[in-house]
Amino acid sequence: MASTGIDAVIFDWGGTLTRWHDIDFHAESLALAHAVAATPTGADDHHAWAARLHEAGAEVWRRSRDEQRSARIDDLFDAAGLDHDPALLSAYYEFWEPHTLTDPDVRPLWESLRGDGIRVGVLSNTIWPRAWHRDFFARDGVLDLIDGDVYTSEVPWTKPSPRAFEAAMEAAGATDATRCVYVGDRLYDDVWGAQQAGMRAVHVPHSSIPASQIGHTEGEPDAVIDRLADLHAVVRDWT
Repeated sequence: MASTGIDAVIFDWGGTLTRWHDIDFHAESLALAHAVAATPTGADDHHAWAARLHEAGAEVWRRSRDEQRSARIDDLFDAAGLDHDPALLSAYYEFWEPHTLTDPDVRPLWESLRGDGIRVGVLSNTIWPRAWHRDFFARDGVLDLIDGDVYTSEVPWTKPSPRAFEAAMEAAGATDATRCVYVGDRLYDDVWGAQQAGMRAVHVPHSSIPASQIGHTEGEPDAVIDRLADLHAVVRDWT
C-alpha cells in the first residue's frame, strides 16, 4: 500500500532503537583509557587518564548541546590532551556492546512501515564510527531494512541542528520535511530539533536524560508512544 502523507520515518538510536540503560561513566572512561598510547615517560596511570577523558566527554557533550558541533572518538582524546591507538579501543567497544541491543519491536515495525511504502532512516548523535552502528544493526538482523542512516561523527552538525535532520532526510531519500516523522527519546535534541526542521516528532519517554545533556528548550511532541510497536498506528493515522 502506498503512503499518501508520510514519506519517511527517521529514528534516533540510543534510548530509542535500543533500550535505555543507565551508564557508569567512570567505568566507561576507564575502558576508554585502555586506548591511550604509550606516554614519553612510560607512565601508566589509567585512573588519571580516565579522569581527563571523563572531563573531555563532558566538553564534547557541551559542544553538541550548545553549539550543535559534532565530534569523533579522536576529538575526545584530543580534548583530553592524550594520544591514542585506535587498535586499542576494544575495551571501550566491549564496555558498550551490551547496551547496543536493538529493541525486538524494531524489525516488525520497520517491515510494516516499508510495507506501507514509507522509508526508514536513522539519525544518531554519536562519536562512534558508522561501521560500529551498522555492525550492531547487522548483528540484530535489521540492517537490510534501513533506507538511509546518518551518524553525526561523519557530518559537521549534531541534533538539534536542522542541518543534521536534513542530512538524514537526504540519506533516506526524502525531500519534504512536512512528510517526514522523527522518533526519539529526548525532548530537546529529538522533538524540538525535528520540529525546527519542519518534521513531526514522536516522543518515546523511557530515558533518564542526564541533566548536563538537557538543552535549553523542550519540544511538545506531536505524539507520544509507550513502545515502538505503537508507532505504526500513529503513522497510519497521519497518512
